[in-house]
Amino acid sequence: MRFLRSLSCAILVFGAIMIAGIVVPRSLRSADTTERAGSPYRILVLSNPIHTDVAVPVGDDVLTRFGFLRNAGLDIGDGGVRYIVFGWGGRSFYTQTPTWADLKVMPVARSLTLDSSVMHVSIAGDIPLDHPAVTAFNVSVGHFEHLLAFIDGSFSRGSEGPVPLIGSAYGDDDAFFEAEGHFNAFMGCNTWTAAALRQAGLTSGWWSPLPWMLRLSLWLHNPPEAFGPQGAR
Repeated sequence: MRFLRSLSCAILVFGAIMIAGIVVPRSLRSADTTERAGSPYRILVLSNPIHTDVAVPVGDDVLTRFGFLRNAGLDIGDGGVRYIVFGWGGRSFYTQTPTWADLKVMPVARSLTLDSSVMHVSIAGDIPLDHPAVTAFNVSVGHFEHLLAFIDGSFSRGSEGPVPLIGSAYGDDDAFFEAEGHFNAFMGCNTWTAAALRQAGLTSGWWSPLPWMLRLSLWLHNPPEAFGPQGAR
């Protein structure tokens, strides 16, 4: 009986923390609606049940800043490429689990404790904005630059720049790189995405370790004009 009471209390406390993580706002840069008006950039958040990525539209500024991606075999200048998709995560789970069918015990165990981190980068053509796993945001020039700088700063650098992980890619259109920081279940891929979006002028909840928590907090804390296309949610 004592165990059940303790378990119930633990569940209630954790539930309260999760709710607070969503409803308590955390903003790094102003999401001022005046600055957002006429925002020329549209970024995307891509979600699955456990992970989120940030997709940025390809332009001269992006191709110049991330030219090093060509060193890993990514043809970012191809005419069919519309977005470069960035994600941060734990090395073991991220590199060894391209699909759910590849799920293994050890990578999961590492993700629940402490793991070194990697950046995963992929190139994509047109992404349907009405897909339920896609959330679009309107971003100003200044906030877009802050976002790119944050993503660029997430790559670890050696003597010759960012370090690709040879042989770890899922296919021909993606690559892994050494990344800054360490991964754990509490400060993982989705908290990285939240930090990136705050650099882009958006407000997230204070703690969002799961995609649904992040998406809900973004809907809660940002004005309608922050969302695209055409400011619609």
